[in-house]
Amino acid sequence: MGNFEPVIVAFCCHYCAYTAADMAGSMRISYPANVKIVRVPCSGRVDTKHILEAFLNGADGVYVAGCLENDCHFKDGNIKAAKRVKYAKKLLDEIGIEPDRLEMVMMSAGMGEHFAQVASEITEKIRKLGPIPIKKH
Repeated sequence: MGNFEPVIVAFCCHYCAYTAADMAGSMRISYPANVKIVRVPCSGRVDTKHILEAFLNGADGVYVAGCLENDCHFKDGNIKAAKRVKYAKKLLDEIGIEPDRLEMVMMSAGMGEHFAQVASEITEKIRKLGPIPIKKH
């Protein structure tokens, strides 16, 4: 596991988290290249199925990044996403996968530094957990 580099999938809402990632890039703030961003119109559009499929398709960690609480461009999409993440964590635990491999984060479009920090922290956490204990056949 010494050379293990995790695959991280970040479902990022278009208006805030994706823009924050773009801002990090514009500010030349680096974050781990193992974070693969999937832009979604709203974090509320990320279904439990999408999260589980990311793991089944090789992700070692997943996070859903949405707008700040009470500031979602689609009213309550981020709250719906947080509930789905909580539910998906329970499912992961039931099938023997550490729920800590999944996170919900909220940020505004202007938080480029925060996006990079979150990406780094989650990558480091997953690196310590090691490879996901399921193999795709």
